[in-house]
Amino acid sequence: MLLSGGDPLTLPDSQLDFLLSSIRRIPHVEVIRIGTKVPAVLPQRITSRLVRMLKKHHPLWMSIHFTHPDELTPETRAACTQLADAGIPLGSQTVLLKGINDSVQTLKELYHGLLKVRVRPYYLYQCDPILGSSHFRTAVSKGIEMIEGLRGHTSGYAVPHYVVDAPGGGGKIPLLPDYFQGRLQGGVVLRNYENRLFRYPDYECGNAPE
Repeated sequence: MLLSGGDPLTLPDSQLDFLLSSIRRIPHVEVIRIGTKVPAVLPQRITSRLVRMLKKHHPLWMSIHFTHPDELTPETRAACTQLADAGIPLGSQTVLLKGINDSVQTLKELYHGLLKVRVRPYYLYQCDPILGSSHFRTAVSKGIEMIEGLRGHTSGYAVPHYVVDAPGGGGKIPLLPDYFQGRLQGGVVLRNYENRLFRYPDYECGNAPE
């Protein structure tokens, strides 16, 4: 079950507690997720009282929206640390925005900073084609370029899933650089992050080594 925007953490503690308690009573709901930007823009909202209340509703996960490493202020770092110390698994969601975070170095700095406060980079979103956003949108190839520039050049924990939210309710569709190059002599040809090619035995082929 996902609680999302508006932003659930802008509710008073009592209302949020009521919502979470009500959801927790639904038998088939196993995990509750909260989508929020609050730790990045209003870290003072993450109080000891709020965290104690959230702990009552485990298993509870939190997806925090981050855009740029400049958001990782000391206050935001402290807020994330407080949530992580409460046993709440934290992930990040980032929208790829032209002129703001569409460089490998910027994303790497953001993702390294997030990992230091126990926030796992999870989604890098292609900017949706909504009215008034054309100046922020990049080509889809730019997003693939970002993943290509991260994969193999930093920890795998710092490489998110690059996804397009398909229109018409199609859901999130992941996009990756094309590391599969074809088949050759009973194996598959794979390309690594340095553009080197390797043949890997395909054990579905009859002539692959045992």
